[in-house]
Amino acid sequence: MNPKIESAQQADIPQLAALLDDLFEVGLDFTADASRQTRGLELLVAEAARSDRQIVAVARDERGQPVGMASGQIVISTAEGAPSVWVEDVVVHPDHRRQGIGKQLVEFMLAWAKARGATRMQLVADRENASADLFYTALGWQSTQLTVRRTGIG
Repeated sequence: MNPKIESAQQADIPQLAALLDDLFEVGLDFTADASRQTRGLELLVAEAARSDRQIVAVARDERGQPVGMASGQIVISTAEGAPSVWVEDVVVHPDHRRQGIGKQLVEFMLAWAKARGATRMQLVADRENASADLFYTALGWQSTQLTVRRTGIG
């Protein structure tokens, strides 16, 4: 399959939220919550329409239906002394996996990041998600010595 990859639109949000449901079933740190995922996607898609510092990329099948997605946000890295892109939500619908769509989404994100002067991309993947680890390793991504921590606000 040769999907069309482009910026997501507001009308895509219900299907993208369903993709996130699949993604969050794998992770131990996140819980699928359709209202939160919808709200997050609405914020990202709206912000991406106003600024070129965020993107929700969607892979569409031959009928134009979303079958995969990835999101990215530019941050400034003091380690790099340059923009860096934080990648989240790389997911492909189970019926369309192992067809190269995930790789095409990541390549799209790399081109998007490079066009904005970013020198690095980073992401977090669940330690228990062996298929994600194999996927990113096959694409040449490196593991780091960093750990991820989080806290609620408020």
